[in-house]
Amino acid sequence: MENIKQNKYIKLIIGVLLAMGITLIGLLIYSALLSCTNLSEKTVPIVIIAILFVSILISSTITVHKCSKNGMINGGIIGGTYILLLYIISSVLNTGFNMNVYTIIMIIAGIIAGLIGGIIGINT
Repeated sequence: MENIKQNKYIKLIIGVLLAMGITLIGLLIYSALLSCTNLSEKTVPIVIIAILFVSILISSTITVHKCSKNGMINGGIIGGTYILLLYIISSVLNTGFNMNVYTIIMIIAGIIAGLIGGIIGINT
């Protein structure tokens, strides 16, 4: 029983790390597009939220698919943990870190993406 719980936590940690990797790839692609094309910098907050949403959705779908139950809960945990880690890292690295409308939207989008990804992952 204890081994099953440890295995579940390892899967959730892998899910968060996978979301971080997908986000990193998405941000690298977007930064290349931003520097090589005439994209406006006004698109940055919206694209970052979209990249975050898609990365959590993909990660929670893949991770929860490997679990046998509680897809919505596990997906929500992945999304919430990812957002929590993102904001802890941001507040440590950025001394002027503050909450604004985009921050709240990002938190909500991350949790919703995890919930949706959990539903998709458990039902496939």
